[in-house]
Amino acid sequence: MADNNKRLVSLDVLRGITVAGMILVNDGYGDTFATLQHSKWNGMTPCDLVFPFFLFIMGISTYISLRKFQFRATGQVVGKIIRRTVVIFAIGLFINWFALLLKEGFSFEHLRIMGVMQRIALCYCAASLFALFVNHRYTLHVVFAILIAYTVILMVGNGYAQDATNIAARIDNAVFGYDHLYHKSAIDPEGLLGTLPAIAHTLIGFFCAKVMMESKDKHDKVMMFLLAGGILVIGGYLLQFGLPLNKRIWSPSYVLMTCGLCATIQGLLMYVIDIKGRKRWTMPFLVFGMNPLFLYVLSELMAIAFGHYGINDAIYGVIHSVVSNTYLASLCFALTYVLMCGLVGYLLYRKKIYIKI
Repeated sequence: MADNNKRLVSLDVLRGITVAGMILVNDGYGDTFATLQHSKWNGMTPCDLVFPFFLFIMGISTYISLRKFQFRATGQVVGKIIRRTVVIFAIGLFINWFALLLKEGFSFEHLRIMGVMQRIALCYCAASLFALFVNHRYTLHVVFAILIAYTVILMVGNGYAQDATNIAARIDNAVFGYDHLYHKSAIDPEGLLGTLPAIAHTLIGFFCAKVMMESKDKHDKVMMFLLAGGILVIGGYLLQFGLPLNKRIWSPSYVLMTCGLCATIQGLLMYVIDIKGRKRWTMPFLVFGMNPLFLYVLSELMAIAFGHYGINDAIYGVIHSVVSNTYLASLCFALTYVLMCGLVGYLLYRKKIYIKI
């Protein structure tokens, strides 16, 4: 990492680890280890780290990408941001519709509007437009303002309720209508209100990238991430006593804790990979890190199609005939999905094909 223009391999690796983790935790079969399940409500499992890590990394990438244009709000740059936002959001809708298509046929009557890709799109758009139109010295001011406002909303809106009285559920129902909501629980884990702290989450990654890029010394960059990570983790830990960690509502303590953990890991990877040059082990993760959204979308579409046509049952049957423990068999099944997507990623990586979504 000789200069600020050199690509951060460690960031690509962390992105790859995160996307592989997203596929792993999404594609179990039957009985699944608790560590590979999202927390039911308050609390946090390793599974709850993958999506927030991706948003933090996206904040870093947004700063680095727009820095190349000196953060000038030209028509070309703004147009590119809007187009990418629409494309990512539309792909998320297509994933939801594809699942509906196989069940109900060509219908939009029960199409869920929000989802993982949709939240990524909204956070990307908000962070990018912030980068172009707001002075970056106010980044932390905006982050704190969002989190404080969100805390007030949670307090007055019954934000920790697990039923339809929760303000998050009420807003989603009012905006989208019941037929277009997430129905596996009363609270949509990617709902509209929770996108607000997720934007603050992305801006924390953006701010960390800003501080890093302003530093000349590569060791100082590492220390910045480690220091920021420590402060955020401590802040999240203390805040959880009043505002428990909660992924489904993307609580403020969850924002700070997961950003802190991601910043810490990024700092450690930067030291090992970009400074010490120990890169031989990174290739499997670069495979996922160079085409992250494409491979994630591929895994989602595969899971829907394979589930509908019985292919998942067949794959699990073969695995379970060898691995009798149902929890281990489920893990092996999920790893099979990771390997299948990784194979596609490897072919793209070898041919230097990078599909930008």
